[in-house]
Amino acid sequence: MKEPTQRQREVLAFISDYIRSHYYPPTIREVAEHFSISVKGAYDHVLALKKKGRLKLGGKRSRTMEVVRGEEDRAIEGFAEIPVLGVVAAGRPILAEENWDGSIPIHNSFLKKNKQYFALRVKGDSMKDAGILDRDTALVQKQNFARDGEIVVAVVDEAVTLKRFYKEPTRVRLQPENPAYLPIYSQDVRILGKLAYVIRSC
Repeated sequence: MKEPTQRQREVLAFISDYIRSHYYPPTIREVAEHFSISVKGAYDHVLALKKKGRLKLGGKRSRTMEVVRGEEDRAIEGFAEIPVLGVVAAGRPILAEENWDGSIPIHNSFLKKNKQYFALRVKGDSMKDAGILDRDTALVQKQNFARDGEIVVAVVDEAVTLKRFYKEPTRVRLQPENPAYLPIYSQDVRILGKLAYVIRSC
């Protein structure tokens, strides 16, 4: 895929800066006004950036441009690409495979050195009192052990769930953070990792 031209890079930089300062993208007309070019000229640049994989456009609606950053850009800016591996239940356990569902950029300042991470989409409300809501994204630090009280991603009967971990004398208790749900008890629990952060889209 061809790299953007110098002017296209300038247009992309303007769009990125605009989104950072306004929290929404500019219109084509605002791009044209900034560069003192025609609306058609601005649209041609935006369309070229889309074809080169650097912008996403949301149809004919206004203010739907989204900058697509390459891995090199993110590495330079201090971001790591964290794989999203499907859905985790914050309710009853649900069957889930480790199916790659894209990735999310996370700044390296949030990640511990020499640790591996993955992300899961949260489904359900059994952890709401811990501040984890339906449709949140759980950023998980990979590890196969847990300490009492840690919130973990665990596999029970081939189902993946997000709960607070407690080791009892003869079993493990996976405790929800919502009184509407009962704990899960099992002697066969596999820990996939512990919760590092919760990411929420507003």
